[in-house]
Amino acid sequence: MHHFDPDDQGPLAGVRVLDLSRLVSGNMLTLQLADFGAEVIKIEPPDKGDPLRFWQDKGVSGFWKVYGRNKKSLTLNLRQPEAIRILLDMAADAHVLVENFRPGRLEEMGLATKALHQRNPRLVIVRISGFGQTGPYKDRPGFGSVVEALSGFASRNGFPDREPLLPPLALADMIAGLYGAMATMIALREVEAKGGRGQVIDLSLLEPIFSVVGPEALNYKITGKPRPRLGNASNTSSPRNVYGTRDGKWIALSASIQSMAERVFRVIGRGDMITDARFRTNPERVKHREEVDAVVGGWIKARDQADVLDEFEKAEITASAIYDIADILDDQHVRAREVVVTLPDADIGEAPMHAITPRLSGTPGTYRLPAPRLGEHTAVLLAELGIDGRECAALRKRGVV
Repeated sequence: MHHFDPDDQGPLAGVRVLDLSRLVSGNMLTLQLADFGAEVIKIEPPDKGDPLRFWQDKGVSGFWKVYGRNKKSLTLNLRQPEAIRILLDMAADAHVLVENFRPGRLEEMGLATKALHQRNPRLVIVRISGFGQTGPYKDRPGFGSVVEALSGFASRNGFPDREPLLPPLALADMIAGLYGAMATMIALREVEAKGGRGQVIDLSLLEPIFSVVGPEALNYKITGKPRPRLGNASNTSSPRNVYGTRDGKWIALSASIQSMAERVFRVIGRGDMITDARFRTNPERVKHREEVDAVVGGWIKARDQADVLDEFEKAEITASAIYDIADILDDQHVRAREVVVTLPDADIGEAPMHAITPRLSGTPGTYRLPAPRLGEHTAVLLAELGIDGRECAALRKRGVV
């Protein structure tokens, strides 16, 4: 088991981030910075905190424990002017502020980007919203599902004879968080290396997921038609699919280069397909993918998963068992690389979660703090502003913190 060491210095030590965001996208963004040493302060409403805390199983929030790690929690009731003053004081020596209120809300609260930059010209302000700070949809509530639908992702996901499929995870939010962390680093580099000013990052959920769906706009221009749903098949290579085995398990196979397809045909005893005009080249195989899948799938279906994988491994074919989380935790590579780390946890003893990624040889990320209890760091952070224990208690009584 790994242990938390609050004194571990990551490469971003000294970078202070105020995170006013809620739920997934902002938390994913600030997790990247926190894992590499930034001081991330979650600013949460005193009564309930970040709603991510309430995404629970059996009363425990796995989401909070994972995406809240390495962060501190300060409660502030931003409906109160005193709380806004405290936040402005904190922003004076912060490096980054992240928010995902609906566009315009920050201004209504007296925290317009102009006011923040007056207090601190070097502040990098990340504004996350569903559709961006401008445009006809800017005021629409930007939930990930809406964006996953609108981005073209759902229309490509699923089987051709079934309904479009939304992802079973917060995909748009997660991708936006990763893009946002990179943009934040670019803006910090501008401030530090070039003596530049802070700037505003307009991060929508729509544009990041659209950028990773593929070159859809260009393909549409070339072909004149939107691409159909293909289930587990591919527009660009064949054989590529998920195939059932005799023992009721599944294998994913992707032969995206010519030599790989030829290896598959040889292993299944169908070397004749290598020279058959219908299957000789990848474009031909894609055109006749149903016949390819019938042959490859038929061979796989007659065998147990372990035997198929064994044959494929010997022939260096790119295939894998389809894992659920129990299989993942049991896998020798996952264990050897510590893809999953276990950290001590006050509620459940120990908490397995994804390791810090990616791996830096010289300045790896560090595990410093477990996900904080609501308001856990309020007193100590206010003390840094010169607000002593008595004053802090008075602020609590007034519902400011």
